Amino acid sequence: MLGKIVTIAAAAAGGIMLSKHFRKSYDPDKSTVEESIEVNVPVSTAYNQWTQFEDFPKFMKGVTEVHQIDDTHLHWRARIGGREEEWDCEITEQTPDQRIAWHSTGGAENAGVMTFHKIADSRTRIMLQMDYSPKGFVEGFGNALGAVGARTRGDLKRFKKFIEEQGKETGAWRGTVAQH
Repeated sequence: MLGKIVTIAAAAAGGIMLSKHFRKSYDPDKSTVEESIEVNVPVSTAYNQWTQFEDFPKFMKGVTEVHQIDDTHLHWRARIGGREEEWDCEITEQTPDQRIAWHSTGGAENAGVMTFHKIADSRTRIMLQMDYSPKGFVEGFGNALGAVGARTRGDLKRFKKFIEEQGKETGAWRGTVAQH
């Protein structure tokens, strides 16, 4: 009997601790999408192409324009939930052939990291993790239905097709941005 009481007490204490952890880290206004894809190009080719932000409309559905202001600042325009959205973002970390991290500084709230992993000399795994805040009913409803995940998977598939058909990047930026 004492063993059962100790087990129940331990489970309850663990549940309370877990509940407190989720209460602190869970934000009902934010969502996360995590996706990955393997592309049949060297890691440097995949990374170099991903640094060509102004080419994003070529493979990202809904993105109408990305304007690179300087090495670490971008202005985006896209159709989200049937309406035009604009936002600015800052690249906070960039390590050639490894990762690019960013966060929005105005407009649509989002932040994320894209990592690049060499699988073989001519094969790369690209992994994306992005946090975002859906605005309004349409975006919230679309989010609940998994629309952002589906859109992201589609964008990564279109990137795969884009880079594999070209076989080489359209440009490259090999600089490093340190997290601040």
